[in-house]
Amino acid sequence: MAARTRAKPSGRGKGKSPVKAVGKRRSGQSAYQTLHDLLIRRESMGIVLVLLALLAVPWLVPFTAGLADARNRFVETFGILIFGWIALLLFSGWLVIRDEQSVLWRDWRAPLIATLAGVFVIGLFGFFRPEWSLGDVSLSTHTAGGDFGHRIAANPIGVLVWLVAGIAAFAFAFPQMAAAMVQNSPEAARRVWGWQLPQRAAHNSRRAFEFIFPTRPAPKGSAKMPLESEMWARASSATAEADVDEDEEQEQPVQASLFPELEQVDEDAPSETVDESGNRRSRDGWQLPSMDVLKDKAPPPIGTSDNAQRAALIEETLASFGVDVKVVQVNEGPTVTQFGIEPGWEIKTRTVIERDKDNKPIIDSSGKQQTRTEEVSRTRVRVQQITSLANDMALALAAPSIRIEAPVPGKPVLGIEVPNTSKSLVTLRSVVESQSFQKAAQKSKITLALGQSVSGEPVVADLARMPHLLIAGSTGSGKSVCMNAIISCILMHASPSEVRFVMIDPKRVELSAFGPIPHLAFSNIVVEMDKVVGTLQAVIHEMESRYRKFAAIAVRNIDGYNRSPRSNDKMPYWVVVIDELADLMMAAPFEVERQICRLAQLARATGIHLIVATQRPSVDVITGLIKANFPTRIAFAVSSQVDSRTILDMSGAEKLLGRGDMLYMAPDAAKPKRLQGVYVSDEEIERLVDFWTQERFSDIERPTYDHLYDEAKAELEQEGASDDMFERAKELAFEHNRISTSLIQRRLRLGYPRAARLMDMLEAEGVVGPNEGGGSRQVFNPDDKPPFTAPPDELRF
Repeated sequence: MAARTRAKPSGRGKGKSPVKAVGKRRSGQSAYQTLHDLLIRRESMGIVLVLLALLAVPWLVPFTAGLADARNRFVETFGILIFGWIALLLFSGWLVIRDEQSVLWRDWRAPLIATLAGVFVIGLFGFFRPEWSLGDVSLSTHTAGGDFGHRIAANPIGVLVWLVAGIAAFAFAFPQMAAAMVQNSPEAARRVWGWQLPQRAAHNSRRAFEFIFPTRPAPKGSAKMPLESEMWARASSATAEADVDEDEEQEQPVQASLFPELEQVDEDAPSETVDESGNRRSRDGWQLPSMDVLKDKAPPPIGTSDNAQRAALIEETLASFGVDVKVVQVNEGPTVTQFGIEPGWEIKTRTVIERDKDNKPIIDSSGKQQTRTEEVSRTRVRVQQITSLANDMALALAAPSIRIEAPVPGKPVLGIEVPNTSKSLVTLRSVVESQSFQKAAQKSKITLALGQSVSGEPVVADLARMPHLLIAGSTGSGKSVCMNAIISCILMHASPSEVRFVMIDPKRVELSAFGPIPHLAFSNIVVEMDKVVGTLQAVIHEMESRYRKFAAIAVRNIDGYNRSPRSNDKMPYWVVVIDELADLMMAAPFEVERQICRLAQLARATGIHLIVATQRPSVDVITGLIKANFPTRIAFAVSSQVDSRTILDMSGAEKLLGRGDMLYMAPDAAKPKRLQGVYVSDEEIERLVDFWTQERFSDIERPTYDHLYDEAKAELEQEGASDDMFERAKELAFEHNRISTSLIQRRLRLGYPRAARLMDMLEAEGVVGPNEGGGSRQVFNPDDKPPFTAPPDELRF
C-alpha cells in the first residue's frame, strides 16, 4: 500500500503572509514618493521664488530679522537695483506657477538685453550718492548702484564697459533704429563738419581781437613785425595785386582774404536752407520760390477698376488659348496698371491601359478597359506664345491697346500694361516733394522730375549724368508740357548764378512764357531762324572758353572748377533748350547738325547740356549722328512703329496713350521705362515767372552773354566773305563740264557741309546750273554764263 504524503501547511495560521509584507513595503514607498513630489512640485518652487522676493524687500526688516544681514550685503552690492532683482524673482515665480517658465529661455536676446541693460543702469547709478537708506544701508556711504556700480563708474575701463553695454543693449533691443542711426551718422558728421565751427570760431576771435585792438602795418625798416601786422600786410598786398590785375586785364578783381577756405562753398552742405522767415534759399543766398507756387497733389480718380477681376480675366483668356499663366503681382499706376504674370507649364500626357500581374487588361464593371493618364514631359510656356495674344487680351479686357513688357527688368515675370478706366494727374509738386527727388536735389541743381512709373513710384533723373536729352512725340502727346515741366523744375531749385538757360523756340509760342526770367544767358529767347546758327556758335565759344579756364587751374570738369580755391568765381550750368529741331534742320541742316553734335560730344564736362525736342521723329531730322550723341531719350505717343524705332531703336511708343504717357530710356538702361509725365499748368508757370520777376530782384545785376553772339556772328560773316576755297572751287568747276558736291569734297579735301555751301555759292554766282536730281550740275563757260547775281546773305553765314 503506497504511503500517503501530507501537504505542508500553507502557513496562514503562523506569522504574516509574504504578500502582506510586500504590500506594506510598497505602501511605504508610495507615501515617500508622494512627499517627495510634494516638495519638488513646480507650484512649490514658484511659491518659494515669490517668498524670496518678498523677503528681499528692505522695509520688511521686523519680519526677517534673521536674514537682515544677508539682505543688507545684497543691497550694498547692487544698491537700488535690488528692486530689479525683486521684480525678476516675482516674475519668475509667477511664470513657474503658471507652468510658463519656458518664456525665460525661449529667446536668447531677452536675457542678454536684460543683462546689458542692468550693467548700464547700475553703472549709471554708480555716479550718484543720494541721501537715502534702504533698510540698514545708507546709499550715501555706498552709491545708488552699490559697490558694483561704484567700481564701474570709478575707473576709465569701467566707464568704457558701461558705454559699450548701453550701446549694445540699444542695438539688440532696437536693431532697425540702430542700423538707421549707423547709416545716417556719416551724413550727420559731414554736415556738422561742413559748419566749419573751428574755423569760424578762429575767424570770429580774430575779428573781435582786431575790433578791440586795432593794428596797422609796421613802418618800413622795422626789425620785427607782429603777427597781427604781418597778416594785415599780407591782406593789403593781395588787395593791391588784385587792383593791378583789374587795371591790366579789365577783369573782375580777386578779393583777398586771410581765410580763403571760409569763402568757398562746401559741396557737402545742404543745397537749400530755410531762413528765419520760412523762405527757401539756395546755397549762394538767393531766395527760391515757395512750394505753394505749385499745385498740390491731384485728387484720386473716382471710379477705379477692379484689378482682381481683370487679373482673373487675363488668366481665363490665355487659358482659353491653351496658355497656362498666373498673375503674381499687380502694380497700379496713374495711367496704366501692370499685371505681372508668371508663365506656367506645357504638360504632355498619354493614356495607358491598366494591366494585371498577368499583363492582361483590367476590365471594369461596365466592360471597358481601365486606363490612366501619366505625364510624359513638362516644359515652360514660351514668352512668344503670350506676346502673340496681345490683341486677343485687349479685346477681352475692352482696352484700346495693351503693351507687354517681356520680361520686366529685374523680375522673373512678364508685364501686361492695361490702361486704367480713369486716369489720375501727376503734378510736379507731388514728385518734387518725394524723398527720392529731395535726395537727388542735394547733389545736383539740374535734377529733373520726370513723372511716376506704372507702380506709382516717382521717377527723377540728373541732367548732368544724362548728359543730353532727346524728346520726340507727335502733336498733342505731351511733349511741350514735358519741356515746361523740366524748365519749371529747375527754376524751383536753382538761382540765376547756378543755372542759365539758352532757349531756342522757332514756333515762338511754346517757351515765350519764360522770356522775363533772369536765368536766360542771352537777353531774349531766340525765335528767328537766322539767329539760330549764331546762337549755337556762341554756345560753342563759351564751351571752348571754359576748357581754357579748366586748363589754367588744372581741373577736368565744372565740379572741380567750382570746388577749386584757385577759381575766381563760380561757373553756372548752361541748359540749351531747343523746342523744335525739325525747323532748324530745314533751315540750315549742315550747320545745325555739326554744331549740335559738337556740343553733345564735348560740352558735358563744361556743364553745358542740351534738351532737344521734335514732333517729327524722322531720319532726316533725328540723324544717326544726333541720335548717337543723345543716349537719354523720351518718346511720347507716335503714329507708327517706324517712328518709335527712329527714337528708341525699338517698337513700343506707337502703343502709348498720349497726354503724358511716355517711354523713358535712361543712359544705363537696356530697355525703356514707361512713365506718366508730370503736369504743370499755365497758372503755375505764371506764378513761377512772377516770382523771379519781382522788384526785389531788379537791383541785382545779372551778367548776360550777348557779346558771345556778336562775336560768333562776326566770325561767320567773315568766314563767308573771305572764303579762299571759293576761288579754288570755281577753278575746279571750269575744268569740267559737270561738277558735283562729292567731287569738290575729294579734290579740295573738305567736309560735306562746306562743300555743299560752296556749291550753293557757285550756283548763286552763275557758275553752275540748278540741281537736276542726278547729283551733278552743268558748268557754264565764262562766255555764255548767266548774268552775275550776288549770293544771298544766308549763304554767307
